[in-house]
Amino acid sequence: MSRQHQHFRNYRQEQKLTQQRVFAAAIMVLLLAGVLMARLFYLQVIEHKLYQTKADDNRVMLVTEPPPRGLIYDRHGLVLADNRPIHSLTVTPERVSNFTELKKTLSNVIDISDAEWEDFKERRKEYRRPYQSITLKSQLTDEEWAKVAVDLYKLDGVQVEAQLTRYYPYGDAFAHAVGNVGRITSKDLERVDKLAYQGALFIGKTGIEEYYETTLFGQTGISKVEVNARGRIMSELERKNPTPGQDVNLYLDARLQQYAYDLLGDYTGSVIAIDPNNGGVLALVSKPGYNPNLFVRGISVEDYSALRNSKKLPLFNRALRGGYPPASTIKPFMALAGLEYGHASWQERYFARGYYQINPDGRRYRDWLRTGHGWINLERSIIESVDTYYYQLSNKMGITPIHDFLSRFGFGKDLLLDLNGQSRGLLPSNEWKMAKYNEPWYPGDSVNVGIGQGFMVATPMQIAAATSALAARGHYFDPRMAKTIGDQPAQFLDGLGGEREIVLKDQRNWEKMVNAMRKVITDSKGTARRLRGTDYSIAGKTGTGQVFSLQEDEEYDSEKLAKRLHDHALFIGFAPAEKPKIAVFAIFENGGSSSKPADLSRALFDAYLSGKYPKRYDYLKGPNHHD
Repeated sequence: MSRQHQHFRNYRQEQKLTQQRVFAAAIMVLLLAGVLMARLFYLQVIEHKLYQTKADDNRVMLVTEPPPRGLIYDRHGLVLADNRPIHSLTVTPERVSNFTELKKTLSNVIDISDAEWEDFKERRKEYRRPYQSITLKSQLTDEEWAKVAVDLYKLDGVQVEAQLTRYYPYGDAFAHAVGNVGRITSKDLERVDKLAYQGALFIGKTGIEEYYETTLFGQTGISKVEVNARGRIMSELERKNPTPGQDVNLYLDARLQQYAYDLLGDYTGSVIAIDPNNGGVLALVSKPGYNPNLFVRGISVEDYSALRNSKKLPLFNRALRGGYPPASTIKPFMALAGLEYGHASWQERYFARGYYQINPDGRRYRDWLRTGHGWINLERSIIESVDTYYYQLSNKMGITPIHDFLSRFGFGKDLLLDLNGQSRGLLPSNEWKMAKYNEPWYPGDSVNVGIGQGFMVATPMQIAAATSALAARGHYFDPRMAKTIGDQPAQFLDGLGGEREIVLKDQRNWEKMVNAMRKVITDSKGTARRLRGTDYSIAGKTGTGQVFSLQEDEEYDSEKLAKRLHDHALFIGFAPAEKPKIAVFAIFENGGSSSKPADLSRALFDAYLSGKYPKRYDYLKGPNHHD
């Protein structure tokens, strides 16, 4: 009989094993409980503030309220850029269950164009906070408002909101000076504080509106609100009211601005008037202008295409970006350069034939008077605008002294302190030509620059600023638009703005040059003698800028040329000549005769110095005007 092994249970061993397992489990539970408690301690005590903030972020939201935009005034307190209340149809996308149905229902209530719906779709893609409404249709009429109000109960997510919108009461004449705001785009948000501009409708795009954007915008108001899980506002917890933007008060004279714009008539061109005593811009005209109100809430494709495709370029700011040959308006500055470097004197006489030659057998550079002027001196060269005098003077000087002297007056530089988008024009030099054309500077190049032609290009603002410095006998102010911000003087990059003295070796030459320019008006042969007869003195200089180059013996005949090839007509002047209060530059593009800008300038002098404008401009006086 085989022996069978029998197994007996070892209860003591099993009990011991069970105890070990229970103990291990207890240790594990204690460890896990310890980890849990440590984690709870970490979350509830150490990271309490962090997670409280995160919890609040789910419950509490910051809502911004854009401030009222600051106003823009002229020198007499006339509002040039205003805020006006309007009622707009807005939609909160989160509250709309079916946009197709909403579009169909709204279309039966009021007329909403396809362009407005497309614009709404684009705005939905832009950054915004939850439950922030989006404008669908701006500036509802009273009839539209009434129709929407009747059916508002069945239009989920639709509301009529009162909003402040920018308004420019005087339109085209002020567009290039004051500028305009436009709807904020995603590109705009890249250069500003997104939180500050949340809910804002527009931002400065051009002119004063753009340059002083941060000043005019103010400080955004912030509300701390409690929201539910869907982001809907339930209650307001805290509130900081917005701070309105500061007002900007300009040197601009609204009546002078509009008058100058109208005096240009049907011509394109520019007029700039400056106070020589401080550099304040009294008028900055570029014609044609445009209606800035079209841009405030987003210009339509049709309107923008019409402006962009116009041959007259109404969106182009000629005052700051227009490049023109300064023509004979440069002659007073060329004469001063000749005196400064010893190449001219007031006493020296010069026989002015009808042409000038660098070499005896070389090209003939014609004078505007084909028969010549005979024996003249420097003063007569200004009075009669003798081209040949400046041909020979510039040839003697060469381009380097010309460049260095004219740069003192701001030619070839950015000037205006508080408007963007200026052109530097072109003040040529030997180095410039070598870099541009890989050619040296030739004497013939200097001859052309001597009468403000050739390579030289200047903007209306540059010529006006140089004229203002001449009127002030060398006291130069960089032009500026803003007089005060709020009730404080406008501050620029250089303190109160660029101001310097242009010092001549003989300071008496300032007065002598002013006297020569006075005789341009008072002398029987003066090129602006048509301006005689005022009870105040005018100093001025005419100019005729060639649009295309004539051959050596070719005659200029305006009657045989298309109008676009007619000469530009220019004039610089200031009054009263003894103690000027206003300096003016005017250009009529393809105007032909310099009599046009001369007459315009006299009309501005008459009105500004006497305060007597045509009655139709009385609406532009402003509340602070005093006759």
